[in-house]
Amino acid sequence: MKDKIHFSIWYLVAAFFIMWAINVFFFAPPAPKQIPYSEFKNLLRGDKIEEVALGDKVIRGLLKKEDEKAKHGVEITTVRVDDPKLVEELENRNVKFSGKFDESWLRDFILAWVLPMGIIIFIWMIALKRMSPESGIMAIGKSKAKIYIDKDTGVTFNDVAGCDEAKEELKEVIDFLKTPQKYLELGGKIPKGILLVGPPGTGKTLLAKAVAGEAKVPFFAISGSAFVEMFVGVGASRVRDLFTQAQEKAPCIIFIDELDALGKARIAAPIGGGHEERENTLNQLLAEMDGFDTQKGVIIMAATNRPEILDIALLRPGRFDRQILVDRPDINGREDILKVHTKGVKLSEGIDLRILAARTPGFAGADLANVVNEAALLAARRNKKSVEMNDFEEAINRSIAGLEKKRKVMSKKEQEIIAYHESGHALVAESVPHADKVHRISIIPRGISALGYTMQLPTEDRYLMTRSELLDRLAVLLGGRVAEETIFNEISTGAQNDLERATDIARSMVKEYGMSERLGPMTFERERRALFLEIGGMPKSEFSEETAKIIDEEVKKIITETYTRVKEIIVKKKDKLDILAKLLLEKEVIEGDELRKIINSNLKSLNAFTFYNY
Repeated sequence: MKDKIHFSIWYLVAAFFIMWAINVFFFAPPAPKQIPYSEFKNLLRGDKIEEVALGDKVIRGLLKKEDEKAKHGVEITTVRVDDPKLVEELENRNVKFSGKFDESWLRDFILAWVLPMGIIIFIWMIALKRMSPESGIMAIGKSKAKIYIDKDTGVTFNDVAGCDEAKEELKEVIDFLKTPQKYLELGGKIPKGILLVGPPGTGKTLLAKAVAGEAKVPFFAISGSAFVEMFVGVGASRVRDLFTQAQEKAPCIIFIDELDALGKARIAAPIGGGHEERENTLNQLLAEMDGFDTQKGVIIMAATNRPEILDIALLRPGRFDRQILVDRPDINGREDILKVHTKGVKLSEGIDLRILAARTPGFAGADLANVVNEAALLAARRNKKSVEMNDFEEAINRSIAGLEKKRKVMSKKEQEIIAYHESGHALVAESVPHADKVHRISIIPRGISALGYTMQLPTEDRYLMTRSELLDRLAVLLGGRVAEETIFNEISTGAQNDLERATDIARSMVKEYGMSERLGPMTFERERRALFLEIGGMPKSEFSEETAKIIDEEVKKIITETYTRVKEIIVKKKDKLDILAKLLLEKEVIEGDELRKIINSNLKSLNAFTFYNY
């Protein structure tokens, strides 16, 4: 590393004497001429003195000008002696005189030298501080990584729940950082880079901090976006500085959050200009990862929720050797996460975290933390002594659908349309064999655009869906629009979101899942990696216009056939639809058990959380 600028007191001493010499030899006025008191008296008697200043110990005088071109006469000074008649003599000679305090040399020194020099030194110190490598413009190439030393991360594996498989994978890293010799003796090498991949809010950053907390090693945390600035070369400089610091504090962990901000795939022929600075930063990161030695105990961890856009050079062996999925938790994981987040919350005796975990399918760790916090705030707002189950229910509803808008004014006609729309969703959901059970129906407006909602809850976590299950999900989505059309012989704009989601499911069945009899077991949807990032230009269609036409026809066929099927269900059970809609208009909210009593159905339910809004 380059030598840093060190501030020394000798710089101040040298500067002081230089400024003093300049002031004395070039800018200081000539010193007054010192004469004996007897000579002063002779000058006074010879009428050569123009003005006198009488001090306690010193007399200063100004002689009359001998040369008319001179600005003023010569200044003189003499030591005062006891002369009672001096004032009388000055009056007789018409000499101007005045009294004056004698200025001590200390006062003159402070005012003339110390104070000005102090100001100059202060300004100089500020300038040096701004020019030092640790701050200001000279620090722009320095790494902005936040360093946690030893236990400062404050996070261990006890604070991380819902990702047991990821924790098991990372225990090897912790063991290597604690006892590297065990691996080195056998010739083993720890992976250089570990990439945590998963949806937002699943705890990737928290997991990285827990690894450092468990291993009790320094932890360098920085965001991928913090490397790139408007100045050319800054990003590469920060990468070099980060790795230099890490080598000095090894063993340690470097954690780069949001790696996709730095490691996007490089563009061969960029459209509308290049991104040389970001690419130079990425090249420097690749070079540093190749250059450092893992035997020193420097582990690189990174997190991203968009692995498909990362440069392939980052993912090859020797760089990010190991990719660990941090996925959304299952029901057991959600229960464990709720236990972690409710440690500091005062819960009532009737709280069952298992039920709450079952009612929050698809929720990530951050979502569950928000639910617990919202429930606590709701209980406090209602002046409760502890958080009850209904507070958690309301918090879940808020997270899914938004805040209730009970004061929103709607016409009676609109309320009736919404009631039949939501009743149609619920009735179809309880009539098809592969739909999830309805948990609640409501016509209370929520959030930004939801005028009502039908909530379904799964009975178990599912990771695959059959063609029949997808068709039944399509049927439930179309149930609201079909109910409107059947009752009012009219359709509204309220089914827009339902139709959009139904079309997406039908198109995925044809293009991705090979569920079209006409097209056969083929997929027309490539991996969602942006191909043009690697080859330049815009991506081209990989099938003909004739095939695209067939795809559209098949999507339309699936939706049309499902629509006809739903129409038959609604017409057949129109009496139950009327009862359900009228009760909903009266009560505004109907729970699932009450709904099933009304329609007298005991159909088998499956999973996958679904939420329909009007």
